[in-house]
Amino acid sequence: MTTTAPARRNWKQTLERFFMLDLLKGFALTFKYTRKVLTEPRGTGGDPLRGAYTEFYPEERPKVSERFRGAPRLNLDPATGDTLCIACNLCALACPENCINVGAVNRVVMEDGKAKKKKVLATYVYDTSRCMFCDLCVEACPTDCIELTQEFELASYNRAGMVWDREQLEKGREIVRYGRQLN
Repeated sequence: MTTTAPARRNWKQTLERFFMLDLLKGFALTFKYTRKVLTEPRGTGGDPLRGAYTEFYPEERPKVSERFRGAPRLNLDPATGDTLCIACNLCALACPENCINVGAVNRVVMEDGKAKKKKVLATYVYDTSRCMFCDLCVEACPTDCIELTQEFELASYNRAGMVWDREQLEKGREIVRYGRQLN
């Protein structure tokens, strides 16, 4: 059985390792790419992103994709202001996570002088902590009353804040707009 001795480094490799030349090359490359950020103010030359690689998130909201699915919303009829939901429960049946609960009551409504029973939406509860934003509830809805909006700020301090009732879904979530603080 033959064993080979490990290859020895020559004097050049030893000096490169001693003076950490690879580290210095990395610093030089990093400085090369960030030189414009360090020297030019943001938005120079007509380009809003020139001089910076990052987004200033709370002050400037990022652009999300057109197909992004975020916070749910119950749409209202623009003419009457009533909900478009007919309490058919198809959204709850389509939801794979069972995070939608629809409650309905039967009411007697007069139409054309005749009394008819009509199912009316009583409660609508949407648990956003369990939702995977798959859009199946939107596809199942026959009246387009539910939609997933472009809003992505859904953080809450407790789990109870993630369960939205009908009123929260209709009016939407209050979004805090941050601005630059000048001292």
